[in-house]
Amino acid sequence: MFFEYPGLLWLLAIPVLLTAHYVYLELSGRKPHMRVSVSTPWKLEGTSALAVLRHCPFVLRILAITAIIFAIARPRSSTEVERIDTEGIDIMLAMDVSTSMLARDLSPDRISAAKDIAIEFISQRPSDRMGIAVFAGESYTQCPLTTDRATLINLMKEVQTDLIEDGTAIGNGLATAVARMADSDARSRVVILLTDGVNNSGSIAPQTAAEIARTYGIRVYTIGVGANGMAPYPVMTPWGVEMQQVKVEIDEDLLKGIAESTGGRYFRATDNTKLSEIYGEINKMEKARTTIDSFPIYKELFGKFALASLVCLLLELLSRLLIRRLP
Repeated sequence: MFFEYPGLLWLLAIPVLLTAHYVYLELSGRKPHMRVSVSTPWKLEGTSALAVLRHCPFVLRILAITAIIFAIARPRSSTEVERIDTEGIDIMLAMDVSTSMLARDLSPDRISAAKDIAIEFISQRPSDRMGIAVFAGESYTQCPLTTDRATLINLMKEVQTDLIEDGTAIGNGLATAVARMADSDARSRVVILLTDGVNNSGSIAPQTAAEIARTYGIRVYTIGVGANGMAPYPVMTPWGVEMQQVKVEIDEDLLKGIAESTGGRYFRATDNTKLSEIYGEINKMEKARTTIDSFPIYKELFGKFALASLVCLLLELLSRLLIRRLP
């Protein structure tokens, strides 16, 4: 056992001083007294049980204070270290958030389906560091690489369209994701780029971003999202939101080129099931086994000392009540 805050153990001087003061009062004869007409009942041979028991409340209180001090010093124990193997890589999810992602050829729409399936993918890879980059006419990092799954999932849920200038800057989105992993020392680094359109904005050409990714040894998997042909798209009219059929335009040649130049693959998702299967296939392909030599397993012990302190305080209260009732 060891203490997380050993400096707090200096507080043990308090019960020591209290004990010294109590003993001093006992030895100096400064005891409670009262006047009685006859002292015969109190003239007993030896030391009575009551004389001994009257010290119990003080002893219990000292024990309670000592246990509290041990508790706030945060006692912990550690078991033997364990050697494990784990599979972990760095993955950035680069997601298109242009307004075209509101098309409803996926259910309920492209962006909602992409988010839900990405969240499922995140949950299936507890050993990886993962992050999120989003892009439309511009790009930014929604979440840097992290192992905090709860935060990552919450930030994925907050992804939506209309947050930035509309457009499809595939090059900027890929470059932002690559920049987040430039200093990573992971054995394997991957970008999963999902889009439903054609590069039409941004200051970085997609081919340039792909070349940068290849230079850093980052593999890029590209996913084109959208049905073949036409797709229903919500349009605001004077009579409310109406569905209009719009042509699905995905630059598959560009996405294939990005994937092939970086050692990745291109996938086409025409519905929710296909998109889920794509993430499942990537999940199976991207495995990098890493050996973790050892790690300590800690166990918190403050609860036992806190409970002991509570028990001592209750026993003190009970002993005071009982001693008063003794003849």
